Amino acid sequence: MLTAAAAQLHLQTRHCTSSITTTTATTATTATSTMMTMMMMMTRNATTFSAAGTAAQSQSRSVSRIAVNSNLSPIRPSSPSSTSATATATATTRRAFTTAATGPTSNALATTLPALTDARRADLSRVRLVDSTLREGEQFSTAFFGTAEKLYIAQALDAIGVEFIEVTTPMASKQSAEDCTKIAKLGLKAKILTHTRCHMDDVRAAVESGVDGVNIYMATSSMLRQYSHGKGIDKIIETARDVIAYAQKHGLQVRFSCEDTFRSDTTDLISIYTAMNKMGVDRVGLADTVGVASPLEVYQLVRHVRSLIDCDIEFHTHDDTGCCIANAFVAVQGGATHIDTCVLGIGERNGITPLGGFLGRLYTIDKKYITSRYNLRLIPALEQYVAGQVGIDIPFNNYITGAAAFTHKAGVHSKAVMQNPEAYEVLNPDDFGVSRHVAIAHRLTGWHAVQQRANQLGIRVSEASVKKATTYIKNLADTKSVTTADLDNILLNFAGEEAAAARATTADSDTSAASSAVANATVSATVAASMSTH
Repeated sequence: MLTAAAAQLHLQTRHCTSSITTTTATTATTATSTMMTMMMMMTRNATTFSAAGTAAQSQSRSVSRIAVNSNLSPIRPSSPSSTSATATATATTRRAFTTAATGPTSNALATTLPALTDARRADLSRVRLVDSTLREGEQFSTAFFGTAEKLYIAQALDAIGVEFIEVTTPMASKQSAEDCTKIAKLGLKAKILTHTRCHMDDVRAAVESGVDGVNIYMATSSMLRQYSHGKGIDKIIETARDVIAYAQKHGLQVRFSCEDTFRSDTTDLISIYTAMNKMGVDRVGLADTVGVASPLEVYQLVRHVRSLIDCDIEFHTHDDTGCCIANAFVAVQGGATHIDTCVLGIGERNGITPLGGFLGRLYTIDKKYITSRYNLRLIPALEQYVAGQVGIDIPFNNYITGAAAFTHKAGVHSKAVMQNPEAYEVLNPDDFGVSRHVAIAHRLTGWHAVQQRANQLGIRVSEASVKKATTYIKNLADTKSVTTADLDNILLNFAGEEAAAARATTADSDTSAASSAVANATVSATVAASMSTH
């Protein structure tokens, strides 16, 4: 069944390409993110941050920010108290932060972002994807997945290579419970998790379903505690203790997540995370439930939690303010090991981190490693499938599979891309099972692009005529929208004019040759007659 799903995805992917393409053999360059440079500038003169403002502000967002500290490492320390080891790891594995208590030096920009190292690439080997299309994705406004659709999506995700698949709690409904069990019995390589409340009934149902693990959550911000369960921090820890022990007793992996992490008080968070760590959970979860966190806040908090615990860290973020991929990426840089994703980023409200987009981000860090670990070419077909199931179109600017993702239009861009695609592409579309498209029928076009189109059509036309055709297209495009068909006709007309001119030249040459032959024959006859009379 798994092989069939993978084969079907491969077949569908072949139909996700554009009809007008250029060669995609050249691979994309390895690139580094400049995000951390901007973060560095934002932290100027910052040695500590604390929660501030009125009581109302504190209630709505009471997270105490932790200052960027150059002694913290994104790599999990061998011992939570090993400061020296942490500092050593920092020097070799992370992008340089030139921030000090007095702010960055005048040449800070020139000394940031060193080349990637093998240790940095090793960071990616710790990252695991927890795809939640079958849980978070079900919360998308127009989503409905029947049993067959769920089974197909689960197999497709497994074929791509995601390490964990999260499904809706069996407590949600009778069908949800049955689907949970069916997915758990597929025998996939990916581990199957279910998302549950911190409640014994939920965990019992999870155990009975046959899943590999439970993703337990409980609200910890003052706002959600007030309007959700009404428990204090000590009671949260006490409640979690029995639930976690039960799950562990039955051999399940356990993650405990603080819902609304980034509007929770940092002191409360640390109390919970350190308690969970002592209970032996596999992971603690940091959840940006309402999409309020900035990349700098995520990096700081993940780094701080990383320095205090030795279990894995899972990160979940919503896209309400457009920071999903950036936040997920800096969470990895800060030491997170598991990132929650969804196909196309669907989920509650504006959804969460998109699977394809996040893999694209990781690809820029270590293309060879990511392409060998994940079957990226299956992403387009799965995105088309999920889009169809939830009744949406893939946005034009969607990462990798959007209609404009690998479309080049400006003449300067097109010329460079046709010579070397890496000039304007950090991702190689061929690695993701899609194609490059060079738009040429417009007033920004260049003659190199027009020449390429002529070559594609097999039209033999001189460089001079191509340049004339380009000028004609530009002028025409100033007055109306020009189609590719218009461009093709213009090229054919110029080619036809050249052919006609060539034929006319040939005809003139033939006529001239005939006249010369007649004249020569007359002269010859005259000479012959003259010689005979003598």
